[in-house]
Amino acid sequence: MIVTTSNRTNDFMQNLAKEIANNLQATYMVRNKRSIEAIKSKFKSDVLVIGKEKFEFFSYESNAPFFFHPNSAMFRIKRLLNNESDPFVEATNLRSGSSFLDCTLGLGSDSIVASFVVGSKGQVIGIEANPIIATLVATGLKEWNTGEESIDSAMRRITVKNNHSLEELKSMSDRSFDSVYIDPMFEESIDSVGLQPLKQLAVYDEWTKEMIFHAKRVTKNRVVLKDHYKSKRFEEFGFKQLKRKSAKFHYGIWEKEI
Repeated sequence: MIVTTSNRTNDFMQNLAKEIANNLQATYMVRNKRSIEAIKSKFKSDVLVIGKEKFEFFSYESNAPFFFHPNSAMFRIKRLLNNESDPFVEATNLRSGSSFLDCTLGLGSDSIVASFVVGSKGQVIGIEANPIIATLVATGLKEWNTGEESIDSAMRRITVKNNHSLEELKSMSDRSFDSVYIDPMFEESIDSVGLQPLKQLAVYDEWTKEMIFHAKRVTKNRVVLKDHYKSKRFEEFGFKQLKRKSAKFHYGIWEKEI
């Protein structure tokens, strides 16, 4: 992979691009006003572009870039501010001061909502296996400005860990988090143009009984599984499926006995 900057760059962005290239074991390249397509074509490589306001990943095999944006988290939080309900918040049973572990961070939308709900006294950790996604999202959570202080503060409080979920779970103590959340790639496809770049980068580890065992061990209260409404994983892993009319995905809950 090649790491470069946007055409309008400065010393800070160039140094940041070099640092990220080193962390990802990639090649830093001076942009020199070349187009992304020209770089991809000449070097037959993926390209990560470091810009002033956002980072963009361009796959060699795709024209659609992958980049961080708080997307659905923003309007979901605004709904919460208007005292409207959110199925995710209801399923996870999060409250001010709760601790939340997101085993499948992705773009981080659910973790942003979780961080907003638990507030400054709570804790949110997101695990992401792909180093590119982890880098882009961790940087976006620190740098993106939505214009809403409560949302920006929620993003800044999230801790991102680049690792496979099983390895992180195995390293954690019993009853470490109030809620543990799992949102694997669905067994049944849900078409979304916005998710296509993410799907190319996502790590498709199958959720095994060992992973679920440790998720249940690590939670104090409940494990929440988000999956396609047709998924057999709810029954297979012992989750109570919360069915919602017209929704293509459902939440499943497993609660720990006190």
